[in-house]
Amino acid sequence: MICSYASVEEKKLKALQGLEKELGKTLLAFSCHDAKPAQLTQEQLEHVQVLEKELGVVIVAL
Repeated sequence: MICSYASVEEKKLKALQGLEKELGKTLLAFSCHDAKPAQLTQEQLEHVQVLEKELGVVIVAL
């Protein structure tokens, strides 16, 4: 399973913002999907790891 920030329409965004204000807390909305990791060769994996270090992010291959 992989999750990312949810894309929410204006009405839902306002509801989230209203609850944030009520709670006095920051809320994050995520959408999750079933996903299988890609099978990478050692060379491909090394390329991904180099790019991760360059960009300062985590990369997931699906």
